[in-house]
Amino acid sequence: HEYSGEVVEVGEGVTGFAVGDHVTVDPNIYCGHCAYCQNGKKQLCPSMEAIGVTRDGGFAQYSRIPASQAFKLEPTVPWEAAAMAEPLACCLHGIDLAGIQVGDKVCVVGGGAIGLLMVQLAKLSGASQIVLSEPNEKRRQVGLQLGANAALDPTRPDAQETFAQVLDGGANVVIECVGNVPAVKSAFQFAGKGATVLLFSVPKVDATFDLPLFDVYKKELTIKGSFVNPDTHARAVALINSGKVDFGPIITHRFHYTEFEKGFAAMNSGKSGKVILDWTGLQD
Repeated sequence: HEYSGEVVEVGEGVTGFAVGDHVTVDPNIYCGHCAYCQNGKKQLCPSMEAIGVTRDGGFAQYSRIPASQAFKLEPTVPWEAAAMAEPLACCLHGIDLAGIQVGDKVCVVGGGAIGLLMVQLAKLSGASQIVLSEPNEKRRQVGLQLGANAALDPTRPDAQETFAQVLDGGANVVIECVGNVPAVKSAFQFAGKGATVLLFSVPKVDATFDLPLFDVYKKELTIKGSFVNPDTHARAVALINSGKVDFGPIITHRFHYTEFEKGFAAMNSGKSGKVILDWTGLQD
């Protein structure tokens, strides 16, 4: 459901696209009729379908999609960057919910692919200070390269004191991008008074966390979740076309379609960023 490609055929009655156009795909298709769709919350549509999830997606030589789900790219945009439009669009929805104001201090918990996108979007949103919490040294270095002012290891014995010193009163916005209990716990620890805590990660279905109720009360925290990418795909494509987001350090592995299993092994290793599969050259 995260892919890009070249138009090879246009259906009858379709306008605005031509053979040879480079496009990326918004996979999420909503019913348009339910209460959520009609009240500005279509991402909560109970009948939502997704190309690559409930319909055939991008792991093929050809992919048939509704014209409404295709977004044009500048022909000079690399295919790899174009394939990142969907996760970038999801991050944009999260950034909208986080409500970063110019000058805010932002803490991003987790330096995987999503966390590194959030670092860049926080910078574009005008954050005065961006602190990345990430135990992996290599990812911390990439975070600094992509715009973080500080990248700290949350597993160090003095981590809490170090974060308190760097954030000086706590972050205005904390964006959690890991999905495990220690990461969520640290997100609340890093939050300053009046902060917004965005739980952006995709946790396990049965995951739970003991909410620090007194902190929520005393700090007057706002807690938000974020789901998919309603009405943000076009903005993601605009950012990609403009070259304002750097995907180079985020895409760590590249495989031809003949190495499909190796690609998934890399993805499941826990040591990769984004993994690209190239389906060009597949014979009919």
